[in-house]
Amino acid sequence: MAITQVRTSREAREEIGAALARFQVEGVTAEPLVFGAHRKPQAAIIPFELYERLESILEDLELAETLASRMSQPSSDSDSLLTELGFDPADFA
Repeated sequence: MAITQVRTSREAREEIGAALARFQVEGVTAEPLVFGAHRKPQAAIIPFELYERLESILEDLELAETLASRMSQPSSDSDSLLTELGFDPADFA
């Protein structure tokens, strides 16, 4: 999704009602309302449904990073747990 226009904060305030109406109709596919000083993107207003999806993805990525970090430092405890769960610890080395 490419940003088509960066609005000033004043313009964003004036357009927020229209953006909310667009979000209601278009859902997660609606273009965000992007704004910032000197038309440099600093913030975005997005449909809440999209926010919820992104939040879930970010939580999954954080969990994956934590697991990868823990698995990169195997211990005898993690090896035995992996074996008990039916995995080969060498697959995670």
